[in-house]
Amino acid sequence: MKALNVIALILVIVGALNWGLWGFFQFDFVAWLFGGNSNWIARIVYALVGIAGLWSLGTLGKCCKAVCCSSSCDTENKGQ
Repeated sequence: MKALNVIALILVIVGALNWGLWGFFQFDFVAWLFGGNSNWIARIVYALVGIAGLWSLGTLGKCCKAVCCSSSCDTENKGQ
């Protein structure tokens, strides 16, 4: 599961960098790399980045729950 989280993080970073390049320079790196955004390889990369984003949302929820609950539970337990 940890390896899947790392792969998802890498794909999310690739997607973020690609969006940043598009926003600043109107340059689509993935499309450039794979010969156009309608190329099947580029579409697979776009789909994998999207799936990685959804996966990371679930991971973020678990991390936030672990961090928020552990700190608030510790504070509540100290008062009792």
